[in-house]
Amino acid sequence: MRRHHYVLASLCLLAVPALAQQPIVQTPGDHPQWTLTAGATSYVLGVNNVGMVQSLYWGPKLAANASLPPAREHPERSSFDGPLMTTPLEYPAFGAGLFTEPALKLSSPNGDRTLVLLYKSVNVTPDSLDITLVDKVQPIQVHLLYKVFAQQGIISRSSRIDNFGKAPAVIEQAASATWNLPAATDYQWSWLTGQWGGEWQLHTEHLHPGAQLIESRRGSTGHQANPWFAISRAAPAPDRTTETSGPVWFGELGWSGSWRLTVEQTGLNALRITGGYNPFDFAYTLKPGESLETPPFYAGYTSRGQGEASRILHRFQREVILPTHPDPKPRPILYNSWEATTFAVDESGQLALAEKAAALGVERFVMDDGWFGQRKDDHAGLGDWTVNPTKFPHGLKPVVDRVHALGMDFGLWVEPEMVNPDSDLYRKHPDWVMSFPGRQRTEERNQLVLNLARSDVRDYVFSFLDQLVSENDIAFLKWDYNRNWSEPGWDTAPGSTPAHPNPTAEKEIYVRYVQNLYDILKRLRAKHPNLEIESCSGGGGRVDLGILRYTDEVWPSDNTDALDRLLIQDGFTHAYAPETMVAWVTDVPNFNGRSTPLQFRFLVAMQGALGVGANLNKLSPAELAEAKHLIAFYKQVRTTVQHGALYRLLPPQNSESSAHSESSAVQYVSTDGAQSLVLAYLQSQHFGLAYPTLRLEGLDPNATYRVRPYTPAASNTAASPYEGGQPKRPAYTGPETVSGSVLMGAGLDLNLHGDLDATALILERVAP
Repeated sequence: MRRHHYVLASLCLLAVPALAQQPIVQTPGDHPQWTLTAGATSYVLGVNNVGMVQSLYWGPKLAANASLPPAREHPERSSFDGPLMTTPLEYPAFGAGLFTEPALKLSSPNGDRTLVLLYKSVNVTPDSLDITLVDKVQPIQVHLLYKVFAQQGIISRSSRIDNFGKAPAVIEQAASATWNLPAATDYQWSWLTGQWGGEWQLHTEHLHPGAQLIESRRGSTGHQANPWFAISRAAPAPDRTTETSGPVWFGELGWSGSWRLTVEQTGLNALRITGGYNPFDFAYTLKPGESLETPPFYAGYTSRGQGEASRILHRFQREVILPTHPDPKPRPILYNSWEATTFAVDESGQLALAEKAAALGVERFVMDDGWFGQRKDDHAGLGDWTVNPTKFPHGLKPVVDRVHALGMDFGLWVEPEMVNPDSDLYRKHPDWVMSFPGRQRTEERNQLVLNLARSDVRDYVFSFLDQLVSENDIAFLKWDYNRNWSEPGWDTAPGSTPAHPNPTAEKEIYVRYVQNLYDILKRLRAKHPNLEIESCSGGGGRVDLGILRYTDEVWPSDNTDALDRLLIQDGFTHAYAPETMVAWVTDVPNFNGRSTPLQFRFLVAMQGALGVGANLNKLSPAELAEAKHLIAFYKQVRTTVQHGALYRLLPPQNSESSAHSESSAVQYVSTDGAQSLVLAYLQSQHFGLAYPTLRLEGLDPNATYRVRPYTPAASNTAASPYEGGQPKRPAYTGPETVSGSVLMGAGLDLNLHGDLDATALILERVAP
């Protein structure tokens, strides 16, 4: 019954004529209520009759003068499901009969492990809300922190736990928020999983009673799952959620350490999504007067399908999250030397590659691993961040100066959080490594993890990076992180010594490490405001809205195989903006031992921030000419790709069946609507079937567009086996000008044939 009441109330309220709407509206009284409005969604919460704060509504935007009935504690279903199980609490704490996932669990000095949080006060600003809850017995209070991003359609939630008592209390579990949805039986959820080289695999599954959990216990965000979710409806058409229509509740956590999201449908079919710090091996001691604030948990709602949910997140990231917000500049086209030289970098070799890269139109030259210490392979040198005098007898300056003279800026690979046992740093400071007393220190990739939770390690890392950037005019750092934690010990944690260990204090490493990482990045960018940084972790192991506050782009995967990248990049864009997604064109055969045409590789990489990682010394003159031509083409559409609206016209996989499609296509529309780009791919063709008609999106139906297909370089004269050895016919042979209504209604047809064919079309609005 509650589900039907909720839907009817929503429809009735939406019928009220809209008045001027504020982001936050408070309804005063004995049981206050707050309505938060962001974009096309409203979120309502209130204080119920027993003094607890509960969720009342999350869905389509309510009218400005709408109000909901006062919050009331729900009755018990039976003695086995009391009010705390039936009432959608905003921030449920363990205790008093709560058996679902708690947002907070805490141990008090007297052995009490429960909390009952009651409303105390509120502080309201035009776009933020701070609700204070206090436990009935213990000297603990919790601030529920809300921020409304009205223009972007996003609401942020977090919490701050305060100890105002006279004795320490230990937090065992702390979430940022619990999001509630009303009872229903047709919810489905989408999430992203993966592995090294196979990140960003999209899954969608019908929800049933029970808890679905995704997490990282690795000390970082992780390749295996990402802290993003989307809840949709599996109802029959027309209410079923698709890429282009239907309801989607979505969110992602802004935290770069161990995290957990629990999507829990109760036995009564109510839905709760709880996310924050991972409680595994976690503890945080609050001394008297101390606080712990949880990371932000961002969320939104749309009635326009999964595609619009992605576009809302993309816009939010560009305008609020990224370091250059609200007006990020286009990402430069870069060349990275790794595949050409691996560890065998030296002055002459890098200068030769820089000359070739500049001739292609590249704008940023990045020298990768191997330039420092005794770095001949991955066995030695990490931690010794001084220029190798044999490889660079004059330092980095000759390389940097020549790169600048060629019209490019200079970038450098670093891995600041790691150390090789074979390094001067480790020999001097073995105590700086994460470890447990008496345990073997597990090496991965011949390296150990520095304990960044320590203030001296934090200061060392900042100091050498600051010096490196200051002395060498470095514009860009590719910041790598090539392993997970294995022995997260910290025997010198505050309140702990080797002789008298304090396991509770040591477990704060999960929070303090990431806080210090953010501190280094923040200080580095403040001192060097023109510096740009890429977050890389053996590919997509550290991608989240926490790290993206301090880094301009991320490396989604070490796998640069173009076919695999179609799947990887499709999953990535459900949660993150295309401009943050670095995509390289590399040599073939590559990750999977197969070859793909150069044009296909380039057009796949054009879905994000284009880079080149191929060994330019091995490319033929014809290939170099084709690469130059494709780079020039990308520069015409770069702003549209990186800052425009993305439409997934033909996804490369079916998220429900995980079946791969042979055809895929994406479209981008510029912020002013004047330009659109279509990228279309045919992986393989069977029986000579025609390529699917593409019905475009996001255009002005009353406008006329000039269709300008990509024309390959003159040197690209490869014949198609499907056309009798004759030159390949143009990919588009339709009319030059077409109305927006026709492009979106009837669509356009492309001539893609054979295996691994791809093309691009620019659409330019010519009228009105």
